[in-house]
Amino acid sequence: MASQLLKRTEVEKRYCLSRSTIYRLMDEGLFPRPVRLGSRSVAWKESDLEQWLEERSRKTQGA
Repeated sequence: MASQLLKRTEVEKRYCLSRSTIYRLMDEGLFPRPVRLGSRSVAWKESDLEQWLEERSRKTQGA
């Protein structure tokens, strides 16, 4: 099953993150990298974001 692709504005809304936070976390290796769609367009795989959220939740719960 193919994963849905989310543009940055949708990622910001769904995960309550600002643009600067998304790119800072990516630079720190703490957020999934997007898929390049064109020369000036990227999107994130929803499955990558859900996995990131699960891992983040486990870390905060101490598991």
